[in-house]
Parts: sequence; structure tokens; C-alpha cells
Amino acid sequence: MGITHHSNYICWMEESHVAFLKDIGWNYLKLEEMGIISPVIDVRCQYKNTTTFADKVIIETTVKTYSGIKLILQYEMKNEVGKIVALAESAHCFLDNDGKMLRLAKQFPAFYQALCDEEAKE
Repeated sequence: MGITHHSNYICWMEESHVAFLKDIGWNYLKLEEMGIISPVIDVRCQYKNTTTFADKVIIETTVKTYSGIKLILQYEMKNEVGKIVALAESAHCFLDNDGKMLRLAKQFPAFYQALCDEEAKE
């Protein structure tokens, strides 16, 4: 089979982003129920090595920076033998259901603190 189409990596990043939130105790459905939406405002991906449809790709997602307004996640994607296949980032903001910017520190301090704690791990 041929190489994986480049757009799949962006889909994998979204899946990893959702899994990351769940892992830190804030699954996306919970956030939406609280009135928090988190659109992507920027995405970047550097393709280092090819993969095929049959390959298993492992993604490590970490907080690169969190300013209280903008969250930047970084993704390290490796194949099963540990070779880096892509390095990527996605930037997100936080809006309410009306599209207005949220200040998580004031409006959702527990979620804000969870993101700060993840940034401190780096």
C-alpha cells in the first residue's frame, strides 16, 4: 500500500487532542456541556518519515505553552519501532457557545489549573 495521505496526520492530532483532555480529567463532551468550545486556530505539521495504512502510529501529546488564552499542544508521532514520523503543533482558544472568548482562570478555574499543571510538566 502507498504512503499515508498527509491530511490523516491532522485527523490523528485531533484524536490525540481529545484523548489528552480525557486523560487529564476533562473530556471534550464535559467541556461542551459546561459551555466551553475549543476551536483550532493554527496547525503545523512537519513530516519526517513516511507511514503506510498498515502502520501503527503512537502519538505523545504535551502542552507546549498555555497563556491562559491560547493553548499550544505539541505532538510527537512515532512508528512502532520508535522512529519519528511527524512533529506537529496545534493552537486552540476557548470560547463560549456564543463565540465569545473565555477567561478560564476566572470562569473555569479548575480546568485552567489542569492546563497550567500540564504545562508545568514540560
